[in-house]
Amino acid sequence: MRILFLGDVVGRSGRDALTAGLPGLRARLAADLVVVNGENASHGFGLAPDMARAFFAAGADVITLGNHAWDRKEIIPYLETEPRVIRPANFPPGTPGHGAFVATVAGGRRALVINVMGRLFMDALDDPFRAVQAELAKHRMGPGGTLQAAVIDVHAEASSEKYAFGHSFDGMVSLVVGTHTHTPSADHQILPGGTAYMTDAGMCGDYDSVIGMQKGGAALRFWRKMPGEKLAPAEGAATLCGVFVETDDTTGLARRIEPLRLGGRLSQAMPEG
Repeated sequence: MRILFLGDVVGRSGRDALTAGLPGLRARLAADLVVVNGENASHGFGLAPDMARAFFAAGADVITLGNHAWDRKEIIPYLETEPRVIRPANFPPGTPGHGAFVATVAGGRRALVINVMGRLFMDALDDPFRAVQAELAKHRMGPGGTLQAAVIDVHAEASSEKYAFGHSFDGMVSLVVGTHTHTPSADHQILPGGTAYMTDAGMCGDYDSVIGMQKGGAALRFWRKMPGEKLAPAEGAATLCGVFVETDDTTGLARRIEPLRLGGRLSQAMPEG
């Protein structure tokens, strides 16, 4: 299976780049599964239903969220009717929506996508490791199993926590990829057990910014250490950032992993088709 994962979409710049670029990118890479983190799509804070629909129309199969999942209140009823948008699985029981989704792709193959949120320097949620373990217990990847691939989006601040996820579930899933920091990491690799790993996929947004926000107001907050002007997304040309993974349909494990950076200010990186 050919899997494309795109990092946090930030504001209008990120949305426009995604909806314009994803159809051609999906075709160029012959991607079977496209997962997009959309939690910063609405002015940097949350995701609106119309934005989710636009992402699906552009070619996304699953949209993941994170700590800004509830910033647009209209997303709450939408999560109950659209299972392809998932929020972190380690929110407490009774939270609206679901933390995982099984997508069916070409050839009837099935791919599990799980979203969890870290706890270091983040909100105090339930244990994300046990949340993933519980989801994986419902399915089986590999020979005799019901899944041909499995992806975990770890929305977390600390690289140590993300690495711990990678090693904890190495050999059990196809890809463990981090989101939330908006900065693409250079550590993409296949772990010893066969799971592809990348600490952070980066963002789909304007990198002439402070993690996607206009740099003046964002920087001033660090100088003054007091509330300042409301943060607003940067509106320059966006870079689409993410990771591309090719897996073995028999085992579900990774054959290769390559970073993707397309457009905008960053050095470009395009996986081989």
